[in-house]
Amino acid sequence: MDSEKSLSILLPFRDAANTLAECFQSIARQTFGGFEIIAIDDHSTDGSTELVRKLARSDDRIRLIPNKEQGLVPALNLGLKLAHSSLVARMDADDLMHPQRLRMQYDYLQQHPRCDLVSCQVRGIPEDGIGAGYTAYLQWQNSCLNHQDIANEIYWESPLAHPSVMFRKDVVLKLGGYGDGMFPEDYDLWLRMIQAGCLFHKLDSVLLDWRDHGLRASRTQDRYSRSAFDRLRAKFLAQDPRLQQGRPLVIWGAGLKTRKRTRLLLECGYTATAWVDIDPRKMGNRIADAPVISPEAAKDIADAFVLSYVTNHGAKELITRQLQAMGMERGQDYLMVG
Repeated sequence: MDSEKSLSILLPFRDAANTLAECFQSIARQTFGGFEIIAIDDHSTDGSTELVRKLARSDDRIRLIPNKEQGLVPALNLGLKLAHSSLVARMDADDLMHPQRLRMQYDYLQQHPRCDLVSCQVRGIPEDGIGAGYTAYLQWQNSCLNHQDIANEIYWESPLAHPSVMFRKDVVLKLGGYGDGMFPEDYDLWLRMIQAGCLFHKLDSVLLDWRDHGLRASRTQDRYSRSAFDRLRAKFLAQDPRLQQGRPLVIWGAGLKTRKRTRLLLECGYTATAWVDIDPRKMGNRIADAPVISPEAAKDIADAFVLSYVTNHGAKELITRQLQAMGMERGQDYLMVG
């Protein structure tokens, strides 16, 4: 039997009247019953507040709370502060939980006390409106299951869908909660948790329908732009212990885009020993006083640590095979940077 309020669902919303009812219905169908819903209203004007207030009158598990400040991050931190449970499940107002989601994630954390966060695989909806690029992203994200995979892929892209996670509240609060700034707040939290030694896991089950549409904050706000992700990656790469061991740093990719993104890391005090590229026209050139060399020549750099910034279609898999053929291990000798 589930104990009362053994889980808090953190659900901020703003002007989500078109999807909120269906979202709450998916929560009501959960096979796990011992939860509260902390619904933080971020100054809605489309009737969302009235809709949730009506639902709360018939379900005392719903707590409707106005956001004292403005924006998603203050809403999330307010919800964390007010959560009664030690476990928090994130949910967004336009997504749908599968019936077993809360039960399976709750049971996993109960059975694995050293795990700090558990996620699940997701399905993009509406399925007929998901483009090829987003489909590839979801396939990659759903392939990152164990902690090692998540930690090793963390610089490629965000390996977790924010509304798919359940975590231990005290762990996140000790890290200061959600950070607020010109960066994606969820990706920042995952990076801080990994850096702090937290353990992650993703269930090998699709338990969330993740809605994609043109009005999503991640598609409209600058804090989720490509440049915002690049700045955040560089900040945490610069602090990564694997780059602080004094090993020769080799950058894979010598094109203009790669050099622009790598500059963010080099400005933190790092120096590249060499740049690797397959374009014969680049051989012999120098970038920041380091030579551009072929993949074959990279084998001769003893004890190198490689950062691959090449994101062209199919390049990641090809470069991974080349690095592994050189005897390098992912996470130990090289990292892929998105």
